[in-house]
This record gives sequence, C-alpha cells and structure tokens, in this order.
Amino acid sequence: MREPDPPLIGRHPVLELLRADSRRVEEIAIIAEGRGPALQELLTLAKSRGVKISFRSREQLTSMAGTPHHQGVVARAAGASYWTFADLLAVPVARGEPPFFLGLDQVQDPRNLGAILRSAEATGVHGVVVPKHNSAGLTGGATKSAVGAVELVPVARVPNLVQCLEAMKKERVWVVGAVTEGGKAPWDVDLTSGICLVLGGEGEGLRPLVARTCDLLVTLPMKGRLGSVNVSAAAAVLCFEALRQRSSGRQ
Repeated sequence: MREPDPPLIGRHPVLELLRADSRRVEEIAIIAEGRGPALQELLTLAKSRGVKISFRSREQLTSMAGTPHHQGVVARAAGASYWTFADLLAVPVARGEPPFFLGLDQVQDPRNLGAILRSAEATGVHGVVVPKHNSAGLTGGATKSAVGAVELVPVARVPNLVQCLEAMKKERVWVVGAVTEGGKAPWDVDLTSGICLVLGGEGEGLRPLVARTCDLLVTLPMKGRLGSVNVSAAAAVLCFEALRQRSSGRQ
C-alpha cells in the first residue's frame, strides 16, 4: 500500500531522500539563482542519480511548496511504503538480533511521528507499528521531521494495535508500555530481550485496553512540576535506554 506525500521541502530532507531512495524522487525543483554550496551538493547528487531537475524562481517554489520556507528546493516524490506486519516481525530474525519494536497508540502529530522515527533509526529499532485510524501516517510532515529515517525504519500500519501486540507476545516479545505514573523506572527493567515499547498519543496517553495488553509498564521519573514530556522526547529516552542496556549486555 502506498500513500502519496505532499511536496517535500528543505535541503536536508530532500538530500536524505536522495541518499536513501532516489527511485522515489520524481522531480526536484531548485531555485534558479543564488544557490549556495548546500544546494550545489544536492544538485550534483540528483544529477548523479539520474533524477529529473527543473529550475524555478523563488515565487514558483513557494507556490509549489505552499510555504516560503522551502530553502530553495522542492521535491515531488512517490509515497513512502508501509510494511506488512508479518514482514516487520521478520526483520530481527534476518538480522539475528533480539526484536526491538515500537508501538504508537494514536500519535496524531506528524512531526512527533517523524521525530520518533529519527530516534528509532538512531537506536536500532527494527520497526514501528501504528494504527490505521486516528494516527499520523507517513505524510510530508512526518517525512520532513524524520530527516531521512522514513526511508530506513520499517513502518507497519495495522487495523488493530492490540491484536498486533498480542501476536508479538506469542513470538516471545515483551510488550512494555509507557505511562505517566505508576510504572517502573526504565533502567530498573530488563530491555535486552525481545521488546516492543508502546507509547500513547498526545494528551491521552495509552488507551486503557492497550495498557492492559502490556506485560509491564514504565514511567519516566520527573523532578519538574509539569509531570510529563512530549511523546517524541519520551520515545527518545526509552529507545536510548534500551540501546544502552543492549550495548552493555545487561541481563
């Protein structure tokens, strides 16, 4: 299944897409005058990959992008691909590693999804599962925030998140849910075996049924007065804690 993206804008997102999967790029429109070294690097790479290039005025690029904040480049690309859930489960098997997945329960802001994918790619997550409904997908906003991670981290879009978590448990994957209170500190939990870290959406957190499906719950200790952090920040902390444990070989 494919979902078409809006135009991709900005030097870094377009450059990362070219590096990761230039076959998806249908055309790159670059400002005709006043190109700096960064755009010249992008232009050279696009030419070497055989990507169609057009030169436009700043006004034309603004019209294509729908915003003046395009940094002189706009790309038309085919939609990012979703993986099937079965193919996602096969990734750690193929790599010979303990499974490391993320489940996102109705994370609706594409920028949060993109940031989470960025952290997932940095920490070796094998794949991310998102619900088909009431969740952000692999749209232009997520792609821009991910800065190339959309091309590198498998994402499965599923009709029922709880059923997928139950299927993971049958594959000896521990399902670890993140809640704002009442859970163990993540560094007091063994994250070196097969795990799926599950985070809830903005504001509401994990839905009750999803929380009940988890094998155990973790909570990030807070010393401030706000009592919570953005879901993408929480995902980054949990992913890097899992990476720390796995790198040190904790059992």
